Amino acid sequence: MKKAIPAIIACLMLVAVISGCGQTAGSAGQVNVYNWGEYINEDVISMFEKETGIKVNYMVFENNENLYSLLNMGSADVDVIIPSDYMIARLIDEDMLEPLDFANIPNFSLIDPRYKGLGYDPQDMYSVAYMTGTVGLIYNSAIIDDEITSWSALFDESYAGQILMFNNPRDAFGIALKYLGYSQNTVNEDEIYEAFELLLTQKPLLQAYVMDQIFFKLESGEAAIGPYYAGDYLFMLENNPDLVFVRPSEGSNFFVDAMCVAKGSQNKTNAEIFINFMSRTDIAVMNMDEIWYASANFDAAEEFSEELEPFEYEIMFASDEVLASCDVFTHLPPQILALYDQLWIELKK
Repeated sequence: MKKAIPAIIACLMLVAVISGCGQTAGSAGQVNVYNWGEYINEDVISMFEKETGIKVNYMVFENNENLYSLLNMGSADVDVIIPSDYMIARLIDEDMLEPLDFANIPNFSLIDPRYKGLGYDPQDMYSVAYMTGTVGLIYNSAIIDDEITSWSALFDESYAGQILMFNNPRDAFGIALKYLGYSQNTVNEDEIYEAFELLLTQKPLLQAYVMDQIFFKLESGEAAIGPYYAGDYLFMLENNPDLVFVRPSEGSNFFVDAMCVAKGSQNKTNAEIFINFMSRTDIAVMNMDEIWYASANFDAAEEFSEELEPFEYEIMFASDEVLASCDVFTHLPPQILALYDQLWIELKK
């Protein structure tokens, strides 16, 4: 599939050069970008620096909660950040994002309308959608003979010592809640405590709580099963064809990650130029070809999907039927967030 992509990119880049795509060549200065691990084509960074003259200081964070702590402590110079839907809503609520100047982001017009005006940023003031995807289970069919169809596999004693679990409270509790038949956005404390008890019973079965470490552990066969993101599965499959991805029968999480500018950014205009660049069609295609997530750029997603094998398309672009069983995380009330923090600390003791 990937062999066909360079031709697409070449055509799209030619269009970008002719149209200018709103870039400001020769701009000076820098921009500090915080993104998830394995979530960009690194050639894109060099291209941006060459086209604009803006130096990119690129760093990664492990999960939304780590990013929130970084911003809350004011411990780093941050410009562009790429949090998920529910965290964007929290950052807006706590006045931790800068309103965007869309005069610097004309490529916002290329974003699929489905990813505009969403609940986390209904007025499209603070964010530009980047990538979308779903959470599922990845397991090694060379180690596990059973056909996995449910979240129950993560709580199965027969897989003890081979199970990985998300190392953040929202995802971990979300899986437990979904398995129990509850909404991942519940504010019912009894349901959250029930999920906590389930996670306590799971803890002795785990090999580890992980985030990006899942790549090595599943690819190498060090672990046999764990939850992770659909796009990463296709990336991992290239190195281990025994890996299988399944969206559990109980349903899962559908997410939108979006580009924002942190409050107090010292390089706000450069940050908006970077967001505009990342929203460009040729750049979105390059990123999809590297990280296997579905771009929010409508034209890029259409172009890229034409080159996918059927199973790749189904993984990257979940059907309406699949999405109907998924929850999109929402921002929770302060008392529920505090409960999550309390229970997570207790769980990880």
